[in-house]
Amino acid sequence: MIGGLVLAAGAGRRFGGRKLIAELDGRPLLDHAIEAMLAVPAVERVVVVLGADADEVAAAADLEGTEAVVCDHWREGMAASLRAGVAALDDASAAVVILGDQPFVTPQVIAAIVDHVAAPEAATRATYDGRPGHPVLIKRLLFEAVASLRGDTGARELLAAAGARELECGQLCRPDDIDTLADLESARRAVRVGR
Repeated sequence: MIGGLVLAAGAGRRFGGRKLIAELDGRPLLDHAIEAMLAVPAVERVVVVLGADADEVAAAADLEGTEAVVCDHWREGMAASLRAGVAALDDASAAVVILGDQPFVTPQVIAAIVDHVAAPEAATRATYDGRPGHPVLIKRLLFEAVASLRGDTGARELLAAAGARELECGQLCRPDDIDTLADLESARRAVRVGR
């Protein structure tokens, strides 16, 4: 079973808070990432990891079809969210990870990464013009190592050490992260002009 993991636990400090429920194209930012993950047939379970303002995010976002997990240690950084999500998917053979603040990630890019589940490498990650990004596929072989991650860098070093396969995905989606209000306004402009 391949699990989908949407990381949505951060406080959005640079944004000014509650960015995951900020409106983009008439709905919360987080809904875009969730919708993309749910649209991938190969992903059998979808876990959304909440943290900061979990109750408000859960009330505003459309979590239907997903399992919400609250990461109590979200202040520790992205590694804590990843640990919580992988722990919730402990029966999965692999987990495909996206970020809740990347509204332009598409089902096509998630499916392209999932298609590498049979590759010999323990992980596969999307790159955009050669820069590492998301989605990231992490096979069960690495779950124990994920459980030991700490800090706000996610699995970057773990993926490098594991020799993760890289797949150029710039043709499949825009990798925009919404970190600031200016980023959100840029995303809104992109939506208005058809991306």
